[in-house]
Amino acid sequence: MKTRTDRAWGLIVWAAIAFLCAAAGCSGSGSQPAAPASGSPAELTLDLGGGVTMKMVLIRPGKFMMGSPYSGHGRGKEEDPQHQVTISKPFYMGVTEVTQAQYEAVMGKDLSNFKGAANPVDGVSWNDATDFCKKISEKTRQTVRLPTEAQWEYACRAGTQTAFSFGDDPSALGDYAWWAGNSDKTTHPVGQKKPNSWGLYDMHGNVWEWCADWYGEYPAGPATDPSGPATGSGTRVLRGGSWGDGTTYPFRCACRNYYDPSPSNGICGFRCARTLP
Repeated sequence: MKTRTDRAWGLIVWAAIAFLCAAAGCSGSGSQPAAPASGSPAELTLDLGGGVTMKMVLIRPGKFMMGSPYSGHGRGKEEDPQHQVTISKPFYMGVTEVTQAQYEAVMGKDLSNFKGAANPVDGVSWNDATDFCKKISEKTRQTVRLPTEAQWEYACRAGTQTAFSFGDDPSALGDYAWWAGNSDKTTHPVGQKKPNSWGLYDMHGNVWEWCADWYGEYPAGPATDPSGPATGSGTRVLRGGSWGDGTTYPFRCACRNYYDPSPSNGICGFRCARTLP
């Protein structure tokens, strides 16, 4: 049980982290950092064939605090230690989770349990997701992949350091996410809820999203472009929460989940990232 002293100490720690983050140049609002000199367009549309496209937005470099403070709502020990991360290069991120129409256009099949062309593909393993990225890379001649866990959290936070991309109040979750409180036990078409301030939809809820990384402990200090452990513990990282989660803590920006990369799971989907040359 937390005492008043514990809570007061937690607030002091959080204030110190916020000060250090500001001093280090972390973004504290929903605006993206200054545009890079690369001249890359703010949006990118990939042609998947058959009239199906995938829209992506440019995510600019910056710094943020990854993980959660000791006072964080619903935090888990796997979110320790909170540490500064630098994303040194711009990248593109899918505006939505990969839909069933997009998956079928590339893979020629749909593995989903909940059918709907505009719904996120579900029931996909990490291996399925990476196979999709390889094929879409070959098809579009772009380097498409899963985002790293750090890129995912950076994009989800969209310049904030709050529990959710929309603030600290979980009562607003239903405006941004499909979860057990409003999903009727199924996925829903992507892009129906409010986006975060960087224009990304369903970063909270609908399906858990695979990341590229093996699951492992965070580094003890600052990191630049981290990509997780070099070798795996047998599980890959998942982020974002799903239609089936009945409490609000899995939807926090810092919440981490993991699963075996081989078997499929009805709550798992993904979104794509694209590496810039």
